[in-house]
Amino acid sequence: MGEEVESVEHRVSVAAPLVFTIVITFQLLSGWLDRLKKKGGSTNATVIQLRGEIKQLLKEASSLSQPSTFAQAAILRRSAAAKEKELANYLESHNKEMKMSYDLYLKVLFLFKVLTYFVLICWFWRVPVATISQRLVQPFGNLLSWRTGGTLNNHVMVNCL
Repeated sequence: MGEEVESVEHRVSVAAPLVFTIVITFQLLSGWLDRLKKKGGSTNATVIQLRGEIKQLLKEASSLSQPSTFAQAAILRRSAAAKEKELANYLESHNKEMKMSYDLYLKVLFLFKVLTYFVLICWFWRVPVATISQRLVQPFGNLLSWRTGGTLNNHVMVNCL
């Protein structure tokens, strides 16, 4: 009987840091995924190429400032505007795709969190989490110690609920 009590106390003492580590890990992963989702995608080769082409077209258009080259400058500005629209469409579709993938990861993480928390609650259902003086929790003593063994030496054993 003495060995059982020691093993329960040892399990509880090891379990508290384990539960804390699990909860902190879930919170950090959720925060990291939320930050990545809000930040958006990184710039890739297509975006860099389109921006370079837009800069080049606008530079060429600004260098054509003579009245005889006005039509050529207008054509270059229109093509730069078309490239900007293409870039905006590409970024919009890319960001939408990235947010959908992050949403999927967040949903899977949420389901995994719920399952893990459920397992932890089932594991610690009958294990007392704390002991509080019975005078301190006079009206709620039986409710707080529900399924944990009641009172011990005028102290109430509090469960995970």
